[in-house]
Parts: sequence; structure tokens; C-alpha cells
Amino acid sequence: MGRASKLQFEEKLAQIVARGADVTADEWMKAIEVDYGRVPLIFQRMSERPEVLISHLLYKGTVAETSPLDPKYVELISMAVGAALKCPHCTGYHMQAAVKMGATREEILEVILLAGMISNSSVLANAYRIVDEKLERCIPCETKGVRRKAPKKTARKKRR
Repeated sequence: MGRASKLQFEEKLAQIVARGADVTADEWMKAIEVDYGRVPLIFQRMSERPEVLISHLLYKGTVAETSPLDPKYVELISMAVGAALKCPHCTGYHMQAAVKMGATREEILEVILLAGMISNSSVLANAYRIVDEKLERCIPCETKGVRRKAPKKTARKKRR
């Protein structure tokens, strides 16, 4: 299991049981604020139901702690996903976390470019498939029994 062992995970569970959900949630919220400079709104709302917050943070923490990736890269990837999903709160939070873990301005800008490139490709891939599906078929023609000619495919010029 990456950096964290199964034994460490079980010890963490035992500490939660020993301290209780309310105390554990309060301690974890304080630790997040110290480590990251602020507590995300979603964690603040989840803390109203400590068992939900603890479950979420256990999952999130275990994924990060068992990852073979350096924590800085986990945060850079998280920032890219936030940017691609158009979540400014996620993007900003993970950007700050990445900086705290040593990410440079150049690395952050590169990751944003990559996220934008993949987001753009996703839009194009989805839209072109819809064009192919919808333009290849003529629903009104099909309901009237008329066969539509397939659009001509454009020939590509050979490169020399």
C-alpha cells in the first residue's frame, strides 16, 4: 500500500473510535486549516455531520497516502481536474496546496495548459461524434421512407 500501510490505516480507525466522531472531525478540520491555510466549504458543510466528513476524508486521505505519486503531483493533477471541470474553488484550493508542496508558477501554468488542451479535445471529440451521428441520419427522411444520400467525405491532401 504505497506510503501508508494497512496497519497505519487500522490504527487511524482505532483512534477515530477511541476519540469519537465529533472530536475527530474537529481535530481534522483544524489540521486542514493549518496544513492548507483554509478549510474548503464542502468540508465545513460536511462537518455538520461528522460521520460524513470523516468518511469522506478517510477515503480522500487513503487515496492520497497510498498513491505512488509525489504529493505535489497529486495536488497539480487535482488542480487540473478542478480547472477542467470548471470548479474555481477546487482549482484555487489545489493550486494553493500545490504551491505549499513546492510547485512552481511554471509548473502550475503548464498544468493549466494541459487541462485546457484535454478539455478542448473532450469538447471536440464529443461534438464531432454527435455531428457524425446526427448528420448521417435524417430522422424526418426516415419517418417518410426517404433514403438520404450520405455526405461526401472530403479527401485529404497528401503531405510531401
